[in-house]
Amino acid sequence: MKRARERVGQTGGTRFPGFDAAAQARHWDPATAGVVLDRLAMPPDIRFFTPAEEAAATALCDELLGQVKEPLVPLVPLIDARLAEHQTDGWHYDDMPEDGQAWRDSLSYLDADARDKFGSGLAECAPADRQAVIQAVQDADSGDWHGLNAGHVWSLWTRYACTAFYAHPLAWNEIGFPGPAYPRGYKNAGVDAREPFEVADVHPGDDPLRRSS
Repeated sequence: MKRARERVGQTGGTRFPGFDAAAQARHWDPATAGVVLDRLAMPPDIRFFTPAEEAAATALCDELLGQVKEPLVPLVPLIDARLAEHQTDGWHYDDMPEDGQAWRDSLSYLDADARDKFGSGLAECAPADRQAVIQAVQDADSGDWHGLNAGHVWSLWTRYACTAFYAHPLAWNEIGFPGPAYPRGYKNAGVDAREPFEVADVHPGDDPLRRSS
């Protein structure tokens, strides 16, 4: 399981120190600013997950995104809100239940695997044991996992977790993204060109795209 190594901070991060995407809110239209800034407010109450599901989902998302430094992007409350409001991606694999039920089933199966192997639910497992339970699902690739396609389950988890993470301004700070371009727009187009409100990447070698090129 490939875990995130850069951590979410209040402003900027190791690559874009001091950068604060929310500071650009005055340049967004009121509706957009309201939606984005709401994500920095108190996380929404849990309405979809049961307490046991919330605990398992939190353990899962902690491993998928590797957040450790406060403040954290509230992944589980954001995923829960989507499921409670039926805000899915508009599709699901034909061999999978609809997303809400797939989340409930897969979290229950994670807890069952953790109990079978380590004697406690996923959230109560030691970090290495928790990683092993989750890693086994990824390693199964497209094979069977409790009657589900393991790859499709992995897709479900990572799609929701990554959508929640990268929709949040704290994550934008980590990647130097200043938020919506509308209505201000951009004037300095081009590779490595920056707007006056953008911050230079002080560790460009850490960019995975640059490393792979």
